[in-house]
Amino acid sequence: MGFNCGIVGLPNVGKSTLFNALTATQAAQAANYPFCTIEPNIGRVAVPDPRLEKLATIVPSDKIVPTQLEFVDIAGLVKGASKGEGLGNQFLANIREVDAIAHVLRCFEDGDVTHVAGNIDPVRDAEIVETELMLADLDSLEKRLPALEKRAKGGDKDAAAEAPLVKKALDALREGKPARSVSLAADEQPIFQRLQLITAKPMMYVLNVDEASAATGNAHSAKALAYAEEHGMLAVVISAAIEAEVAQLPEEEQAEFLTSLGLSETGLTRVVRAGYQLLDLVTFFTVGPKEARAWTVRREARAPEAAGVIHTDFEKGFIRAETIAYDDYISLKGESGARDAGKLRLEGKEYAVKDGDVFHFRFNV
Repeated sequence: MGFNCGIVGLPNVGKSTLFNALTATQAAQAANYPFCTIEPNIGRVAVPDPRLEKLATIVPSDKIVPTQLEFVDIAGLVKGASKGEGLGNQFLANIREVDAIAHVLRCFEDGDVTHVAGNIDPVRDAEIVETELMLADLDSLEKRLPALEKRAKGGDKDAAAEAPLVKKALDALREGKPARSVSLAADEQPIFQRLQLITAKPMMYVLNVDEASAATGNAHSAKALAYAEEHGMLAVVISAAIEAEVAQLPEEEQAEFLTSLGLSETGLTRVVRAGYQLLDLVTFFTVGPKEARAWTVRREARAPEAAGVIHTDFEKGFIRAETIAYDDYISLKGESGARDAGKLRLEGKEYAVKDGDVFHFRFNV
């Protein structure tokens, strides 16, 4: 699938508990000591989307297959990680591989769960992790720049394009700003992505509160929310402990349990929705008697790229995409109604996929 979100944070903030809840497994060892997560655990999570069931009902489809996001549980980071402290080097190697970052901040008091800094302060914790990531990027770029400049002087066009962007990123990092804060022209963005900077990755905060604060938040989460808003970041308040409980309940009991706690949906739903937004993704659908299925592409992806998500042959041999907007498919009771009403369109290679499009791809084998 190729879209993944790394779960990071200081030790004992609830990363592995959240991962276990997200994936409804106990694959990650949730233990009360730093570095209990040695290898990154990977789990795929269905993206909740009520539209899919409605589409399946109209056809009807025998099976429903939601789209998925991948979450990666990464070992806890500590101050000094950029210099190799704790599991620093391994942490940094793992986090470079993900598309986006879900940074878990501890917003709960619990005398039985130690905090590496001795007390609860989510803003301080956020700044510790962000600083370590910026220092890692800074170190990487400072080592890379001299060789780039030398190659650029020798006529290397790629190096000549990269060197000014490395300088831009270094200027931001030296001012204490992440690489994602750098202003880029459209043609500079793909070059900048090749630098593989950790702080250029989109990031959101997951504010882990105690069970009693799941519906309303608490003073710690309020402080963290204000910090996130100040920095233009997405933030989601959840109770990982509650999510772990919900994940173990039969599906028919989950809604009642959530209602009893004053919650209308699981934190999983909010985290996945925020992750989808963070990665700037859209969903398209394919619908037939065998299955109704949701697929994921980046916003503004062209139709052949969407076809390629299903199978590479579809992209290579792409001819046209028979396209119906979701609202039209529902209101006109399916493909035949949409066709009769003139709402089925034939779109070509330059068509930008819209969220909710229902596709049937025409292609040459």
